Amino acid sequence: MKSIVALQAVVTATPFDDEPSDAELDAVELEMPLILAEVELLDVEIDLLDRPVTVLGERRIRRARNRVLAARCDLTNRAALALMGGVA
Repeated sequence: MKSIVALQAVVTATPFDDEPSDAELDAVELEMPLILAEVELLDVEIDLLDRPVTVLGERRIRRARNRVLAARCDLTNRAALALMGGVA
């Protein structure tokens, strides 16, 4: 049976500097409208958890869901356009 110390070099062979790369930061920036829309939807859902369902509450959830859907569509369209090389 091998000790974990014997395997440490294999497990920690590549140093990690705990910082995201520029490509990762660009990807997060590209997805930021979707992230913000999902956070807004979550805020609305949390806000309405302990309240009875009202017409206004339904409207708030519907609008937040529509914003998430629009952000997802926009992100998907941009990704598809990038894969096609910018040609529609």
